[in-house]
Amino acid sequence: MTIRLGRLDDIPDGTARGFSFGGGTGRREIFVYRGGGTLLGYENACPHQGTPLNFLPDRFLNRERDRFLCATHGAQFRRDDGYCVSGPCEGKSLKPIALRVEGAEIFWVP
Repeated sequence: MTIRLGRLDDIPDGTARGFSFGGGTGRREIFVYRGGGTLLGYENACPHQGTPLNFLPDRFLNRERDRFLCATHGAQFRRDDGYCVSGPCEGKSLKPIALRVEGAEIFWVP
């Protein structure tokens, strides 16, 4: 099973976009970062308490735009592997998700 997330052009270079699926206890939240020719996807849940990283829609990066930022507790994560380098969950990592690109279309492979 795959879920179409959209087109590559829907995520401008150097930004991330969040996606939500389902409801209730089956709700899943993910986000996808596009940097150059690389797409990275993670579950949108801080390993500290499971809260979403973003407070505002599609705001996943710190001010310098070089790390992901948890808006709740200030934890910062490396973009390339989701590893927490500062904050209350230091040493833990975001959970990566599998993505597939076909032409200009992005798919999530749950």
